[in-house]
Amino acid sequence: MGGHREDAGPATGDAALLRAVAAGDAAALADLYDRHAGWLHARLARRCADPEVVREVLQDTFVTVWRSAAGHRGQEAGGWLWTIAARRLVDARRAQERAARAAAAETLPAPAPAPSAEERVLAALEYGDVGTALDRISPELREVLRATVVDGLTTRETARLLGIPEGTVKSRAARARAELRTALDRLNPAPAGGPA
Repeated sequence: MGGHREDAGPATGDAALLRAVAAGDAAALADLYDRHAGWLHARLARRCADPEVVREVLQDTFVTVWRSAAGHRGQEAGGWLWTIAARRLVDARRAQERAARAAAAETLPAPAPAPSAEERVLAALEYGDVGTALDRISPELREVLRATVVDGLTTRETARLLGIPEGTVKSRAARARAELRTALDRLNPAPAGGPA
């Protein structure tokens, strides 16, 4: 129903499509694209005003899916796709910044655009202690945190995106915050003497 190859719901249908993509099924990739490209494009467009960059990132996302579908670990496909798209967007912005710096070096110096707060947060999530801590928590908890905190989705939107009940989103979010705090504490232990 609704273009899904299986009746058990979008998450199961996505898993079957990803297995088919991993086996080299281009039609399965087209089905996956039809199912997810719309919301991915909308979320990317909220984070980047350049429609050409958004189109390139969306295309790069599905090229990455084609190449790495075999590495999909069974987490919800929507969260996995968004993780790929967000990373591609960060990469695209960095490439733009490098190109702008190179062009500026060849012409008169121009002030470089300051990274937005969102760009700084995405970079910190990707490469800072928070990103390291996020990598240490289980994938299903990490995807809930990314959807609710990074992407600012409501519980209902997150449930729809990940194909899980709203109550599961709430319980996973609470567990994810606790695990993230623990992981961050391990990365940055408090001094033995405590506060002075």
